[in-house]
Amino acid sequence: MPPKKRTRSKSTKHADADAQHCEGSDDVAQLKTGKRNRSAAVTSDVEKNKNDDAIKSSYSHWLMKSEPESRIENGVDVKFGIEDLKALPSQTGCWDGVRNYQARNFMRDMKVGQQAFFYHSNCKEPGIAGLMKIVKEAYVDHTQFDKKDVHYDPSSKADNPKWSMVDVQFERMTKRFIPLTELKKYHLQHKAKGGPLKDMALFTRARLSVQPLTAG
Repeated sequence: MPPKKRTRSKSTKHADADAQHCEGSDDVAQLKTGKRNRSAAVTSDVEKNKNDDAIKSSYSHWLMKSEPESRIENGVDVKFGIEDLKALPSQTGCWDGVRNYQARNFMRDMKVGQQAFFYHSNCKEPGIAGLMKIVKEAYVDHTQFDKKDVHYDPSSKADNPKWSMVDVQFERMTKRFIPLTELKKYHLQHKAKGGPLKDMALFTRARLSVQPLTAG
């Protein structure tokens, strides 16, 4: 989970959120291809240690989830939407609070300059709101040692920290909001026909807050 905002202002809807939904839009195409004008697929589960290096090298884009609506946890509002990222200095923030080992490992594989889709989760209308880029590779997540933080982990030690984070920078809003319902439609279509989104982690590993996409 990204940084906790101290302000309580609600994120605003992007002006193009109600634009006509069409499969040919640039942002949907980029999601399907991993990069423009190239075919790509979301990674499927792989056997442990099998072709690990080859698989890691194929990671090119990411999907990262965060909550755009206020939710109080241990007295702290964990809300952090794409508008909150835009409001930070240099539109840059640390993506802290990830407490799933697989999601953490994916962040450790991230490289500076790679793009990630900012996905709004646990809200009225979940879906992809915009794009950001990785500007600092994985380093120690300080929140694991902060007893006042909702992500404090007493089992993690300073000489052997468990959790990592990366820094991300806002790039742009998607030309229109891409809702979960639309993504599911494409996933089911590709699952039936063998398309690049047939193994989309958003549906095959739905609980992961950080998910990879690969160039195919």
